[in-house]
Amino acid sequence: MSKVDVVLGLCFGDEGKGKIVDFLSEGYDVVSRFNGGDNAGHTLYRDGEKIVLHLVPSGILNDCINIIGNGVVINPISLKREIQMLENIGIDVKSKLVISDKSHIIKPIHIHKDIENENRKGDLRIGSTLKGIGPCYSDKYSRVGTRMGEIPNYPFSDEDQEFKEACQFISKYRIENTEILINKLLDKGNKVLAEGAQATGLDIDFGTYPYVTSSPTTIGGVIQGLGVPPRRIGKIFGIMKSYSTRVGNGPFDSEIEGPMEDIICKNGNEYGSTTGRKRRCGWLDLDQIKYSIMVNGISEIFMTKVDVLNGVSEVKILNNGSLKSLSPWVDIHDHKMSEYISYIRSQLQIKITAISYGPNKKDLKFL
Repeated sequence: MSKVDVVLGLCFGDEGKGKIVDFLSEGYDVVSRFNGGDNAGHTLYRDGEKIVLHLVPSGILNDCINIIGNGVVINPISLKREIQMLENIGIDVKSKLVISDKSHIIKPIHIHKDIENENRKGDLRIGSTLKGIGPCYSDKYSRVGTRMGEIPNYPFSDEDQEFKEACQFISKYRIENTEILINKLLDKGNKVLAEGAQATGLDIDFGTYPYVTSSPTTIGGVIQGLGVPPRRIGKIFGIMKSYSTRVGNGPFDSEIEGPMEDIICKNGNEYGSTTGRKRRCGWLDLDQIKYSIMVNGISEIFMTKVDVLNGVSEVKILNNGSLKSLSPWVDIHDHKMSEYISYIRSQLQIKITAISYGPNKKDLKFL
């Protein structure tokens, strides 16, 4: 019986999940996104060209079906722009993309509410991306939302011209019951990879509430967001950076202050692909990673951006509530880099499958 393998972020997002999904999807028939909305930003590179995806799964550059699952909330205007961008670079989106008829639609009013809610909080604002994600999910759970399958009968108003045109544009693509499609494909032996947005530290239940996103980012979100049963779940790949970052407000136990934070931010180009905001940088937080491994049942780990710490004057790791200093390294071939990885592996007691040392999907070293 075919399984759904899963890619999840282990810290606070921006771990490079998109690149890993792009790499892994060469071996899958289906890549499916199960949570969040266009508050996500997954960056891919093709022949040196940077491609940022917000809603379309990161398998779209490869020869596989790409499914936006029912757990995703969709801004039609954003999705239209993304599809047009992909088609302009020669991607046949129409033959590859399938959208769940149960995905909820982000309307202009949701974005207005998001901005109003955040402004009202003043100093207590959480750092929302202001994409209307929370208000859309609120309408979903209040049972007053609108789903993609309702587009043909949606009563568009005169002031929603751009929204109306985007909905009409998307209606020409495949919108169907994706939970039935995925389960049928699995029954036929197809390999499915599920792609998560954000990360465990931002999960609506298991993250640093209330400084979290509005959807489940953990393994349970796969089951709910795609309509697959637990017995269908296979390998669960956890993605983490060699250090930590966080966008927006909220607790960040390993946060770095001073010149070192600026160095890591610059080396790692730590600016949000969705918002453009500078990310807060910190040392690798093994306490958060251990928790994420526990709640998700992680099978193995990909560690990204190890090159960002090349040549820095110090390297630390937060473990058991305390910062531990380790020897810095010159490059990825330095034995001190191997010692860093060995220490992490010994503390997590889990396989680190590969390290990533550059922006391209082939910049991977398997261990």
